Amino acid sequence: MISHHHNHLHHHHFTVLRLPPPPPTTIITFTHRHPPPISATSPHHQQEQKILRTHNAKSTSLISQTNPTQKEINYHELLKLLELSMARKRTPQFPGSIYAQSPTDIDINSSLPQLKTLVNQTDDYGYDYEVIMRAIEIRREVTLEIFKEAMRKGKFGITYSTNLASSLFPQFIDYVMIQAASMKELDEFANSSFNVRAKACLEEMNVVPLIRWLKHNELSYPQIGKLICNSRGNIESIRSMAEWLKSIHVNGRFIGVALLRGGENVLARNTEELDEIVWCLEKNGVKREWMGYVVSRCPELLTFSMAELKTRMDFYFDMGMNEKDFGTMVFDFPKVLGFYSLEEMKQKVAYLKEFGLGHEDLGRLLAFRPQLMGCSIEERWKPLVKYLYYLGISRDGMRRILTVKPMVFCVDLETNIVQKVQFFRDIGVQEKGIASMLVRFPTLLTYSLHKKIRPVVIFLLTKAGVSQTDIGKVIGLGPELLGCSISKKLEPNVKYFLSLGIDLKTLGQMIADFPMLLRYNIDILRPKYRYLRRTMVRPLNDLIEFPRFFSYSLEERIIPRHKILMDNRVNFKLRYMLSSTDDEFHQKVEAAVQRRQMFESGISNNVELESPTDEPSEDEIDDVDINVP
Repeated sequence: MISHHHNHLHHHHFTVLRLPPPPPTTIITFTHRHPPPISATSPHHQQEQKILRTHNAKSTSLISQTNPTQKEINYHELLKLLELSMARKRTPQFPGSIYAQSPTDIDINSSLPQLKTLVNQTDDYGYDYEVIMRAIEIRREVTLEIFKEAMRKGKFGITYSTNLASSLFPQFIDYVMIQAASMKELDEFANSSFNVRAKACLEEMNVVPLIRWLKHNELSYPQIGKLICNSRGNIESIRSMAEWLKSIHVNGRFIGVALLRGGENVLARNTEELDEIVWCLEKNGVKREWMGYVVSRCPELLTFSMAELKTRMDFYFDMGMNEKDFGTMVFDFPKVLGFYSLEEMKQKVAYLKEFGLGHEDLGRLLAFRPQLMGCSIEERWKPLVKYLYYLGISRDGMRRILTVKPMVFCVDLETNIVQKVQFFRDIGVQEKGIASMLVRFPTLLTYSLHKKIRPVVIFLLTKAGVSQTDIGKVIGLGPELLGCSISKKLEPNVKYFLSLGIDLKTLGQMIADFPMLLRYNIDILRPKYRYLRRTMVRPLNDLIEFPRFFSYSLEERIIPRHKILMDNRVNFKLRYMLSSTDDEFHQKVEAAVQRRQMFESGISNNVELESPTDEPSEDEIDDVDINVP
């Protein structure tokens, strides 16, 4: 009988009632049920009137009324009667009290006036309306106490029960109050008190065991309270939904997060619809073992219809994205599929295309960095583009930054990029150099200024011999140094070069000429240096003059060209030997051989084997293709 009644009310919203302020004190009358038959002419009575007890003053005042069947009370006294008549527990009163409040009284049912005798039937929203509102407020407080008592009987602490009850007040408490009031119509509870009906309602819903089960699954009491309110009385839907989430490997506190962020619509859905959503995602590249993580981070997916879900997936598949890329994209950033509106996603794609990206290029970009969809165009992208343009970076440069390190378009401009650019200015990097280094190595904008960039700069100044005047040049020419580990890369390389006999100041000058010197692995540097000193029999000063020597491949350039020089019995400086292209190198060798032959034949005694004209121009050196092993 109770369950049938509950099912009838499951679809009703919780009602929150607000009590208006009490009106000014007025006087109303109601009929007393048992007027005391006292003779006013009795001498004995006249003697008793002179000895009045203070606590019986009210009963005496009733005797003195002109009409013994009527009495007048003000608004506050009426509320006092109302509270006594609807109280959950009656407290013992002093002997002779006009209102019986203890179960030991003889006639407890008739000692208090009924509510209908206190309220007149009026059509306006006046005094009687306020009394009714106060009655509802009192009954709400009674229901709240009954819930706390049920929690304490369920072995919950007083503090936890009070906190949870506060999160359920007034939505769920009002629901229980309405349910208990409507149960009066059932034959089983026709003669039962409100307290009995409220307790039966809580037991029928199994709300206390559900609270314990949710608490065991690491849900906090605010989460439990909000879930119960969202259920609109269908408490069992919370348990069934939580069990389904655990079946797809959503565990711990994420169960509560998924249920709350999914809203009321998730609790109203059946498991067949949810299984169909999971099956569709699994079919399109989202692995089954990823499903718990995806739903935990984006429970909004569970609220979509199949038509809307397929529309969102087609949005990415139309950009040339395959199922594998789609699955990894959803796993990396689940919000990319279900959190943002379709119109917002289209606007962001259109804006990114303005950098010159094709439709398929953009699909690959989003598959690699789906976090771009979480950025705002007005608040994040437009201010960044304007700032990069101010630094002198063209649209092609911005496209390179976007494709090489798209995370730059996701970081905060003021607290991240602006501070780093100002730091580069402070250490002496020129404005053009800043724009060039950002386009060349955009990853540095994602590094921490205080944990990564500043420590590297300090190390170069204090441990690597770089002077204060050269540090801006070093960072401008070699921004990749900012991404190197000090303990694993920079410090071992500095120790290695110092072990070769190079002093610290000279090493700083070498780094200023070729900052990439500190980025090579020692296992690659060691055989090149050994070949230079033992096979080529070159002095250390040659290496100091041309530190770029370490940037060339030993097997593909250094050894073959050295053999050519040995076979032709000519000798070049390291710069001339390695920096030119193969054709230029052979031309130089032929010219040097001719000069040597002319010198040996005695045609000219003024011809030197190494002509100053063999030195390439600065442009030729910069354009040389350097093979870094």
